[in-house]
Amino acid sequence: MNKELEFIFDFGSPNAYLCYKALPPLLQRTGATLTVVPCLLGGIFKATGNQAPMLAFQGIKGKIEYDQLEIQRFIDKHQLRDFSFNPHFPVNTLLLMRGAIAAENDGKLEAYLDAGMSSMWEQGLKMDDPQTFVTAMTEAGLDGEALLEKTADPLVKARLVENTSAAVERGCFGIPTFYVGTEMFFGKERLAQIEEELLRA
Repeated sequence: MNKELEFIFDFGSPNAYLCYKALPPLLQRTGATLTVVPCLLGGIFKATGNQAPMLAFQGIKGKIEYDQLEIQRFIDKHQLRDFSFNPHFPVNTLLLMRGAIAAENDGKLEAYLDAGMSSMWEQGLKMDDPQTFVTAMTEAGLDGEALLEKTADPLVKARLVENTSAAVERGCFGIPTFYVGTEMFFGKERLAQIEEELLRA
């Protein structure tokens, strides 16, 4: 029986980057396949009344500092030394996420994910700028101009909306969210629980 790990994903979440980079050993140990579902984090927040942690917890003494500590611990544990917080954060990811749908349609989602995450969370590029987007994708070996053109396709736009709505209907309120069957897991701190669930599957 094929075991599947679904990953509700948006480039705008640094924790989504960290999880994606930490997943390969887990997938190898469990024999699971990864299915990345491009969704719009802003749309999820709007539908659920959620906020980014920097906004939601800004008035809580010590909370943001502790979140930064957890991020550093995760980086150290998984040796994710290429990570660098994007200086343009928050970046509007609508263009990037529509591009992900277009790349998925072309059978190039994995290469696109690698290019987008490197651009966002390693190189610190302003990926909501169309020309920066085209240049970054082209330098990564993809057709940046073609991808930019496809982000305007009504079918691509509709698919991203559908993915986002479906994620909310399943109970998703933020990213990174994972599903193993009907079991939902939220946050980078849940990888051990995800592995246990996959091994039980």
